[in-house]
Amino acid sequence: MTKGHKPRRGSMGVYPRKRARSIVARVRNWVKVDEPKLLGFAGYKVGMLHVIRIEDNPNSPWYGQEIAKAATVVETPPLLVVGLRAYKSTVYGLKSLTEVWIDDLPKDLRRVFTVPKNKVMKNQLKKLEKLKPEISEVRAIVAMQPRLAGIHKKKPEVFEIGIGGSVEDALNYAISKLGKTITIDEIFKEGDYIDVIAVTKGKGYQGPVKRFGVKILPRWHKHRKGHRRIGTVGPQKPSIMFRTPWAGQTGFHQRTEYNKRILKIGNLMPEPQGNEKKEDVEKRIERDNINPPGGWPHYGLVKSMYVLIEGSIPGAIKRLIKLRFPVRPIEAKREEPQLIYVSTREWGV
Repeated sequence: MTKGHKPRRGSMGVYPRKRARSIVARVRNWVKVDEPKLLGFAGYKVGMLHVIRIEDNPNSPWYGQEIAKAATVVETPPLLVVGLRAYKSTVYGLKSLTEVWIDDLPKDLRRVFTVPKNKVMKNQLKKLEKLKPEISEVRAIVAMQPRLAGIHKKKPEVFEIGIGGSVEDALNYAISKLGKTITIDEIFKEGDYIDVIAVTKGKGYQGPVKRFGVKILPRWHKHRKGHRRIGTVGPQKPSIMFRTPWAGQTGFHQRTEYNKRILKIGNLMPEPQGNEKKEDVEKRIERDNINPPGGWPHYGLVKSMYVLIEGSIPGAIKRLIKLRFPVRPIEAKREEPQLIYVSTREWGV
């Protein structure tokens, strides 16, 4: 008779399971690219739907056939570049050298913080030229524009995004974009693989069955003190092991999902793009319209640009989702996604 083996329940790779410090996720690593542009973007999670597309994976048994896939909609209004920050490399990591902020900040940004007067553009650009030899990395300070989205929110999130290219090119790019907006189609394109970083749904204080998936003990006999609990906490000397699946905080953890594929980038903004005619704008909006009748549950209407990501992503509806270039890129190249049908109703309808 073979010896039975059952692996432990619950991953140890994500300890400690405590609440995230902020509802806005942090990006610890930016993937360097040769082109001077932002290395990521951000948007608000809208909801999920399903699409029917052509399978383009040559290793799939359904290659070339129509398949149904779940997808997530993330509304990505244009980012406003409100400043830049220059860093120098030290033995203790990156150290901030100086900042440059635009002169006239939007009124909504005053809900977040007040910029010191000595940090505005006209005063700091001269200082930036003197410190240029010491700069090792440049990042853009961007602000979300929730008023352009259907999220019904006023206070914008402000955070940093890395810039690709050499230090000289990144610095020139950041200066040229100060006070301007950047759209997601300038950073990513359909078919790209991205990493999604967000804070997961919070589920509060939960027991070990829901938190770790431990086995429920026999209910009617032999377990006087409960059946939805662990059988033993292990040895008490020298101490109880931290691996013991106790009850505790579940959810509201920062998580990263790698290599999520962009299926579509849509634009519902009514302004004409370039020399586009009014009739063409209406056709484009009708083609890219992804709003179900009555709007998205708990969100509303998507009013600006959006991105359709294959599969599910972490986070609750309306939560800020950060997107970046993949740190574990897939070498196999795929064709551009071919969508046959995009459903704005419940799965299976």
